[in-house]
Amino acid sequence: MTAPPPEQQGTGLTGPIPITGAAHDARAGASRSATRRPWPDVRPLDPVHSLKTKLALLVAASVTVAALLVWQGLYHHIGPRYTLPIAIVITLVFTQALARGMTSPLRDMTAAARAMATGDYSRRVRSTSSDEVGELADAFNRMAEDLEAVDRERRELVANVSHELRTPVSALHAVMENLVDGVTEADHETLSTALAQTERLGRLVEQLLDLSRLDAGAVSLDREDVALEPFLGQATRAMSMTGRDVHYVVDVDPPGLGVAADSARLHQVVANLLDNASRHSPPGGRVVVSAHALGEVVRISVQDQGPGIADADRERVFERFQRGSARTDGGTGLGLAIARWAVQLHGGTIRVAATPPGGGCRIDVHLPRVTPPSPAVTNVARDGTGARTAPR
Repeated sequence: MTAPPPEQQGTGLTGPIPITGAAHDARAGASRSATRRPWPDVRPLDPVHSLKTKLALLVAASVTVAALLVWQGLYHHIGPRYTLPIAIVITLVFTQALARGMTSPLRDMTAAARAMATGDYSRRVRSTSSDEVGELADAFNRMAEDLEAVDRERRELVANVSHELRTPVSALHAVMENLVDGVTEADHETLSTALAQTERLGRLVEQLLDLSRLDAGAVSLDREDVALEPFLGQATRAMSMTGRDVHYVVDVDPPGLGVAADSARLHQVVANLLDNASRHSPPGGRVVVSAHALGEVVRISVQDQGPGIADADRERVFERFQRGSARTDGGTGLGLAIARWAVQLHGGTIRVAATPPGGGCRIDVHLPRVTPPSPAVTNVARDGTGARTAPR
């Protein structure tokens, strides 16, 4: 017995699966293209920079060819009975060959659009002309690249979020099931485990909300003067409550240093950096949080004693869903992307500094000390990497 093809396995169907909608139209268009008679793709007019000029040259060339053929026929006494039909046929073939080369990118775009309707964003249009059709082909290729990137990011988002949701939900289900079945008692340890999983779910939801704001590209900032010494002290005290065996040190110079920032967004940045640093520090390790004034800029640094970040990963860790080679704990893959987004909202920069002499990793955040002239809503344009990422 012959096994059904892969697209039918697991569906309970033994006959062919009907194809409808965009997929049917795309396949029908591909079949029609395959059955068409091939014509040579001649493009002698590609150096011309205007489509109108190309059309004018095409008409002039066709008229010239027709006139020469008629003149030759009459000169050799063939007569108009045969000369005119031959001239028309040859002129049509000549015009068709030139016109095909001019419109070839349009046909390629039609085929690529049909492929996109079925989810294939890998098709590109070959265009060697520099006229309006060539510019349209270039714009189409850029659009196809953007759509392919968006589709890839969407698939990555669904896969990563599904993976991250599965772990705490499964853990909560196991805890609750044990409590209901009477396998375990509702003691402090069991409830603490359930609370930790709910907190993990809450952090994931917050990061997804921030991710939606990042994609929207416009967020309002409520700037105020933030005194960094008490601000960083509060952030480290909150992080110390996670129970990790890490010692936090706060160093602010000068002691009264402040910065004009949105305290909620700035706390988001510092909390993400502290979370990364504490995860990668060894038991009993030290995480140093420092803030120093550098002229009109404030540098906030978070340094740990972990394995550090490889040179090849220093930019990549700020991309969404990208993890450094030292990453072993799963994570949502969004922390540093959201941190960079929040820093860019303030007109600042974030980067991985050179490896400190004692090893480990140091991440520097540079923020302007005063509020830069900007509208109430700050628009953040995506850079080449899209500012998308993941913690180490």
